[in-house]
Order: sequence, then C-alpha cells, then structure tokens
Amino acid sequence: MTREQPKQAPPPVQRLRVRYAKRGRLRFTSHRDFSRAFERAVFRARLPMAYSSGFNPHPRISYAGAAPTGSASEAEYLEIALAETVDASQVRDALAEALPDGLDILDVVEAEGASLPDRLEASHWQLDVAAPEAEAVAAVDRFLATEAVLVERMTKKGVREFDCRAAVVSLRVGEAEQGGARLDLVLRHTVPAVRPDDVLAGLATVAGLDAGRSPLLTRLAQGPLDEPTGTVGDPLHVSA
Repeated sequence: MTREQPKQAPPPVQRLRVRYAKRGRLRFTSHRDFSRAFERAVFRARLPMAYSSGFNPHPRISYAGAAPTGSASEAEYLEIALAETVDASQVRDALAEALPDGLDILDVVEAEGASLPDRLEASHWQLDVAAPEAEAVAAVDRFLATEAVLVERMTKKGVREFDCRAAVVSLRVGEAEQGGARLDLVLRHTVPAVRPDDVLAGLATVAGLDAGRSPLLTRLAQGPLDEPTGTVGDPLHVSA
C-alpha cells in the first residue's frame, strides 16, 4: 500500500529577524535549551507561526551564529516565519513577556535583503580575564606578532588543530572593572569557526597567559565586518 504523502504547508507570508541577549546565569543556557525555551515562548505569545511540511511539522525558526555555551551575549540572532502579517513591535513585546529574564529580546525587524547568516561576518567580544594588565599586554603583543598560532579543540569528529591567529581582526587590552584585564577582540567568522576561548588558548600557547578558571566572555556585536575600520555593524539595519 502506498504511504499517504504529507500535506504541504503554505509558504510564509512574513519573515521577521530577532536580536536577543543572553545575560547573567542564563549565559550557561545551551543552544538546544534556548531553542526549546524560544519555541515555548512563541506558543505563549500566540504568534501565527508558519510551519514546515512533512509528517512532523514544526514552526519555522532559523538560528544563526549562536554563541558558545557559557558566553554572555548582546547580539544573538534568529529568524521566524509567520503565516499572517504582524507588526514587528507587537512581536517584540509579546516575546519579551514570554521569555525569562536573562533571555531578553532587543529588536525585531522585517527580514529583507541578504540572508541573515550571510550578514554575520564577524563578532566583537569582551573578555574579562584574571591575568594582570601588564602580563596581558605582553601576551597580546607576542600573539599579534606571531604569524600562525595553532590550537586544538575537541569537535564532533575528534580533536582538531587549527590556526586561531588568522581570524583575529584586532585584539587590545584594557583594565577590567574588578581587577585583571579586559581584552577587546574582533573575530572574523571562519571555517572552522574560531571562538574567543580559542584565542585565550592561543595566548596561553605563545605567551603562557593564565586567563583564570572562569573568564567572562561577552559578545557585544555580531554582523557585517567593515574591513577598513575593523568594526562590526548591525545586521538588522544595513545601509543600502
């Protein structure tokens, strides 16, 4: 007997892009945990979601450039597809009320132009480490003067070695608010992706820098990279 084909869902009529933050203890929320929390928030907010086709339809939510678990962020992004047209500000308010404090909706806009992943070219990070400022300055100078810095990270395919230096657009040192040092880091998004903890591992490799047991890593921005200035723009509001 021929299996009945699943009903095809109608195409979305609206796509919205969402910027959200992970703050405080909720920075330890994994991407999987956040996606579950966001789906629950969508239902609580009663958004008219568009659904995928197939035998197990699910709401159309696309995530892009998620920060590593344990990192705080002011610049996480996703895109939702709706079956009806809704005012973006109403969606922002409804989602903000439905999500717990620490997972905070910052902006919701109409999707237009290039795809969201294509706009996420680089990230601006703030790394608060336990090392004294003078030691951090010396380590950063040595790191930047090194042509290639190889580090290892466990991946789904096993231990992988890669160069973390090539992805660093800029790296500067300042004094942290509660002692130690604050590193200002701009990372180009590469394949394989280089994370801020990889850069800390690189600093330890080339200069023996001890970042401490629990450095606070915070993504401040994520978006298009302006090559001449090395700054990271806003992917939701790109100038023509």
